[in-house]
Amino acid sequence: MWAAGLRALAQSARRSGSLQAKQLQQLRWLNVHEYQGAELMSKYGVNVPPGIPVFNVDEVKAAAEKMASPDGEVVVKSQVLAGGRGLGHFTNGLQGGVHIVKAVDAPELAAKMLGGTLVTKQTGPAGKPVNTLYIASKLDLTKEMYFAILLDRKSAGTMIIACGEGGTSIEELAEKFPDKIVKVPIDVREGITDEQASQVVEGLGVTTDKNAAMEQIKALYTVFDKSDCTMVEVNPLAETRDGKLVAADAKLGFDDNAAFRQKALFAMRDTSQEDPREVAAAKYDLNYIGLDGSIGCMVNGAGLAMATMDIIKLHGGSPANFLDVGGNASEQQVIAAFKILTSDHQVKALLVNIFGGIMKCDVIAAGIVSAAKEVGVKVPLIVRLEGTNVDRGKQILLDSDVKVITADDLDDAAMKAVASLS
Repeated sequence: MWAAGLRALAQSARRSGSLQAKQLQQLRWLNVHEYQGAELMSKYGVNVPPGIPVFNVDEVKAAAEKMASPDGEVVVKSQVLAGGRGLGHFTNGLQGGVHIVKAVDAPELAAKMLGGTLVTKQTGPAGKPVNTLYIASKLDLTKEMYFAILLDRKSAGTMIIACGEGGTSIEELAEKFPDKIVKVPIDVREGITDEQASQVVEGLGVTTDKNAAMEQIKALYTVFDKSDCTMVEVNPLAETRDGKLVAADAKLGFDDNAAFRQKALFAMRDTSQEDPREVAAAKYDLNYIGLDGSIGCMVNGAGLAMATMDIIKLHGGSPANFLDVGGNASEQQVIAAFKILTSDHQVKALLVNIFGGIMKCDVIAAGIVSAAKEVGVKVPLIVRLEGTNVDRGKQILLDSDVKVITADDLDDAAMKAVASLS
């Protein structure tokens, strides 16, 4: 829950304009690739398009031949944890992360996609690596709809959102035509009822077998419930010419707090899609969020971290990260934190702001000295310590040969950090 609170605070600050965020990754939610989500949904009886994941070009020919439609075509989908794949582009110049091609042409196309970097409106300019392709059957769709199950703060439960139009941006549709959006709250203690499933089906405007469609809606809710999902979004949820309701493309998110009972799901985690700094931080139980500023921050406590970043902004600087070492960090964690901070080439100064309660200032100071010697800090290092064992901590810094700019309080530390950049 601590990581969840940290993420919420950081995202709140970003929305309020106090932070310039770059590529924030979700800490609370595990995301899986499309092919993994399709495999999971099919286990609960959800209709999904047939498909085969491939991890190298040699596997593409056989997969394409098996998935080819009667007219000899297949869908080749890049597997990245971001939306907007179809309208994205590869850094090698190839346009689009999703293609419908003749099965015989799939290997040649796959060679341009596998190992490449796909840039979409959700990845940021750095893009995401494409290590997997999903070779899927081409569906003959007659109607596209939108369906999602989300967590709803207002009702303190789950909410099904449905719309008879899908395949496009639901946000734009909801803004222009709010009356087309159907919302059905579900009591988590009771689960979805036949009446609620029928309400969703009517809201979707299903034209095929409505009883079968209700079963699909209930199956999707079962996926959400049994898999500890935070979100199940199907866009489009589609009708096929042969009368089936199919989850043609879906995005699933899972609650990190349920990792202990969803081990198989969390084994699917693809760290290649995440910020490597956040992956490294997690190994040492550090809470880290990469931002796009120039002042690296190491702080204990989410609230103090937010205050530190806001005061940096107040004095004309910009934070390069959100790094909370927690209330009881060891010297090794401090060293690991320094390595992560100094690996970011955007960092032009380091600000350590520690208020010692459970955390002891002398432990932090010893970690700073060890880290500075081991890593070799080549940028200005500003340190503000206050609280438990503060005098001992300051003495450790004073006795070391590490060049440290000390600060008396948070305001002083922020001013000195910003001034060190000039």
